[in-house]
Amino acid sequence: MTTVVVICKETLPGKVKTRLHPPLTLEQAAEVAAAAIQDTLAVVRQLPASRRVLLFDGNRTPPGSEDFDVIHQIGGGLDARLGALFDEVDGRTVLVGMDTPQLTVADLAPAFDDPSDDVDAWFGPANDGGFWALGLERPTGDLLRGVPMSQDDTGAHQLRRLAEAGLRVRRLPELVDVDTIDDARLAAAAGSDTLFAQALRRLDPITAGGPDASRPTPEETLS
Repeated sequence: MTTVVVICKETLPGKVKTRLHPPLTLEQAAEVAAAAIQDTLAVVRQLPASRRVLLFDGNRTPPGSEDFDVIHQIGGGLDARLGALFDEVDGRTVLVGMDTPQLTVADLAPAFDDPSDDVDAWFGPANDGGFWALGLERPTGDLLRGVPMSQDDTGAHQLRRLAEAGLRVRRLPELVDVDTIDDARLAAAAGSDTLFAQALRRLDPITAGGPDASRPTPEETLS
């Protein structure tokens, strides 16, 4: 019995993926964010979850989440909001962000293995030092409250918290977390058939292979 939670917010221009502007307009950035949510929800619907939850900030929930239970995010920092979630759920729970639209069912499959005596948590690192997924066999918000979020060492802090609690952690694959346009291009290349990639190819000349496609992008090194 596994609960999967997708955290996201309403895709309003100027409120989501603002670091994609420029080169995208704020409206275009909101459009690709909406596509990323659709891709994430589609993957989660394929997982053998006993419950699917949308941890949501906003008024209008995204299409494709109609069969998800909705928990509205509380106020405060991200650590407080995630802590409140893990206090509210019971049993094995896996939290997934919406910033990794290249996500596949295989990436999350280990968190759906039969109960194991040697794994207490699942951790999906992101390329920017954060994490795109966190699963807990016995969820409690104390494992997240106080962890500094949205930093390049957020993942290290979260892993340290899990280790200090004596949890045995299984790592999931590292994925690109979409913050900047270069991240977006990498995620689109990794998941070329996603709605996210289709939207980015339509809106971004470099992703589409336009006249500037040969221009090198910065080398990549969560939230």
